[in-house]
Amino acid sequence: MVPSPGKSVSSTQNGVPRAVVTRLSLYLRELQQLHQRGIETVSSGQLGKLLGFTDAQVRKDLAHFGQFGHPGIGYRCAELIDAVRRILGTDRNWSVALVGIGNLGRALLGYRGFQRQGFRIAAAFDAQLEKIGKSIEGVEVFSAERLEEIVRHRDIQLGMIAVPAPQAQQVADRLVAAGIQGIVNFAPVTISLPEQVSLVGVDLAIELEQISFAVVNRNGNG
Repeated sequence: MVPSPGKSVSSTQNGVPRAVVTRLSLYLRELQQLHQRGIETVSSGQLGKLLGFTDAQVRKDLAHFGQFGHPGIGYRCAELIDAVRRILGTDRNWSVALVGIGNLGRALLGYRGFQRQGFRIAAAFDAQLEKIGKSIEGVEVFSAERLEEIVRHRDIQLGMIAVPAPQAQQVADRLVAAGIQGIVNFAPVTISLPEQVSLVGVDLAIELEQISFAVVNRNGNG
């Protein structure tokens, strides 16, 4: 198969716009916070206000996946948390391979939010000999030469790429060959993947450019 840009999850998935899926993640975080504080129910208006959305937007987003509210009650937090997790696929545990243990890779290994949301970095890979065989944040670092072997042996489904841009495509190709189904690419370069492999690109410089654009163009004063 000739590689293509892959199935970018910035596009529509099964008729559901990516923006809706992004808001689902935001709803989930707020619902989890409310639940931890002992709040059992929330209205669409309350949930929307916490995130800067209208109640109509909340209801419209959730309506893509069914009916979850209760007349006179609103949404039961625990019930909606379970529903959103099922929709997002985080009601199960996902094993992740991280390739590249530079400054960004180490930061990713230390991020506790992955585990809370059902993602476990099962193996890390790097080409530098001094890192191989070490355990960083409880994750063993393997030689990049063993990537395919370890991914298959540990039944890892997802990959994260945190290598320099010139190596990103080669790493992506190897992850795909090993059976990885989805990749988050932190390298500041566009990579091409087969259609059946989902891709998210995270370029932190682009994110800063977006916010700088918003600041300089606030109120039309660009």
